[in-house]
Parts: sequence; C-alpha cells; structure tokens
Amino acid sequence: MIVMGIESSCDETGVGIVRWNGDGSCELLADEVASSVDQHARYGGVVPEVASRAHLEAMVPTMKRALAAAGIDRPDAICVTIGPGLAGALLVGVAAAKAYAAAWGVPFYAINHLGGHVAVDTIEHGPMPPCVALLVSGGHTHLLHVEELGRKPIVELGTTVDDAAGEAFDKVARLLGLGFPGGPALDRLAQQGDRDAIVFPRGMTGSRDARHDFSFSGLKTAVARFVEAKQRAGEEVPVADVAAGFQESVADVLTMKAVRAAQDVGVDTLVLGGGATANSRIRSLAEERCAAAGLTLRVPRPRLCTDNGVMIAALGAHLIAGGAQPSALTSATNPGLPVSVSQIRE
Repeated sequence: MIVMGIESSCDETGVGIVRWNGDGSCELLADEVASSVDQHARYGGVVPEVASRAHLEAMVPTMKRALAAAGIDRPDAICVTIGPGLAGALLVGVAAAKAYAAAWGVPFYAINHLGGHVAVDTIEHGPMPPCVALLVSGGHTHLLHVEELGRKPIVELGTTVDDAAGEAFDKVARLLGLGFPGGPALDRLAQQGDRDAIVFPRGMTGSRDARHDFSFSGLKTAVARFVEAKQRAGEEVPVADVAAGFQESVADVLTMKAVRAAQDVGVDTLVLGGGATANSRIRSLAEERCAAAGLTLRVPRPRLCTDNGVMIAALGAHLIAGGAQPSALTSATNPGLPVSVSQIRE
C-alpha cells in the first residue's frame, strides 16, 4: 500500500509518499516541501493570506516532484491535513487532495496534523510502542498519550494555557533582534552564552499547578523586562546569556513534565515531535532525563520534525491499516481540530 500525504496547515507546502510495511512502520518514498518562510520574514511572523497564496503557487510543482521522486503515477490513497491550522492554508491543501483523489479514483482521508507529528517517528524508528509524545512547535505544545497508533484515539494529557513554546522562541528572538524564524538563530546564540547566568522563571511548576500543562507567557514577559531594565540603565544586554537562560527555562519545563507524564501513565517510551524539538538543548536535556528515568527516547531527524507531507502519509497509513474508512469528499476543514480526533469522515 502506497499512501500520499498533503500538508498545508501553516507556511510549508508538503507532499510526502510512504509505503506501508505491514509491521507498524512505513518506508519513505518521497518528501517534497516548499516553504514560504522567506515571504513572511519581513513581517516578523506568518501572514495567513501570504501563506495561502504561496500554497496555491507551490502545490502542483511540489506534487509533481513527489510523484517523480517516488517513481509512481498515483498512490493507493491520499491523506491530507484537515486541521488544526490556518483556515485559508488548510483549504488549499484539502481542495487539492480532494481533486487528486477524485481524478485518480483513490480513497481520500481527512486527518489530524498533530497525530502526524507522532506517526512520522515510525519512518525512522519502526513500530511505535505505547508512549507519551511531547509535541513542540510554533503553534502547539502538547503532551499526548499514545496507546495504539492508528487504532485507538490519542489522549491529550496536557497543553499550553497561553502561548506555544515555539511562539515564545520566535518572540524572544525578535526581542533580541534575531529575525524570523527565531528558533534556530536563538539556539545558535544560546550555545555561546551561560545558561546559568540568568535564571528565568519556570512556568506552572508549582505544587498547585496542573501537572501536565504549560505556560510561557510569563517567561516572555520576564525576558522582556530584563532586557528593558538593562536598556534603561544604559547597560549592554548580554544577549547570548539571555538566549541561553530563556532556552534553559523552556527546555527544563518541557522535559521535566514530559518525563513525569510518561511515569504517570506507566509507559517506558518518550517521543519528541514538532519543529521546535530540533532545538539542541531540548534534545540534550530530554536525553539526560530519559536516561536517568530509564525511559527510551525517540526523536525523528530534524527534517521530519518540521511540517511535511510524510507525517500525514504516515498517520494515514496507520489509520488505514487499523481499518479506518475513507472520508467523504465533502469533509470540511477544522482549524481548531482537537488531537483526539484522528480523522474526519464527514
């Protein structure tokens, strides 16, 4: 079974193609992505209208490259991100997927973007055991309990009550003059600083706070006030130390709560997913804490962590193997789709 996935939830047009191996894993056949990030850089963030137009322009060329890379004329099934994401951007990918499915006469599956970030790990590490997944990106921060991928609903254990961690990275990077997207630049700068020089607050880590939820709004405010105080005093802002201290606060909370969640639900595997998990400190601290707790850590390579069509194809393949029926071609997009809904059928 060869499955195609189309992803257009934000600023990347992705078309991925996988082959289902039958053992709970997928083989990657094609991974083509067209990013519009350069078009958004001058605005300091993703502009929905610009993203939608970029998807329209990139969809057909990206599709052609993916088919050529996989060496096929058409897949056996088409899967597409139906949500969550930007409303206009989602519409472009869903319209394209429906059109291709109808033209080729293949089944259409409308599936969840967040579940794709979990499923893509099977491309690299094989069948997925029961686990907790930590998803961290510009728009999402979630702790998820995965019992049987593709056969049982994914259960959300916790999420952010305000800003996503990746959004916090971008806003602090902008504050420090690092441009957009800020995550990679802030990571590089932090490696030049002292992560213990400035201790920023760890949000929602008190005894009365929700065990598996996150908050990064207060952290962003603390960084802004520190920088403003230095500027008012006429002092030089130690940007590398600020970046390192901020990054340490985020990584500390994310990995602490992720390990705790795995212990709480009784699994021995932690999976990282989402673009922000490419951050070097999040990865290294997760490795340290998983090793200390006796947990197996699974992290896809950075390219698979960012938005791509492969992750949508991988989740679709698991759903199909689990007996999921095709979605209706009238299925609507849902920008606020909850993670527990793996597929929309109507």
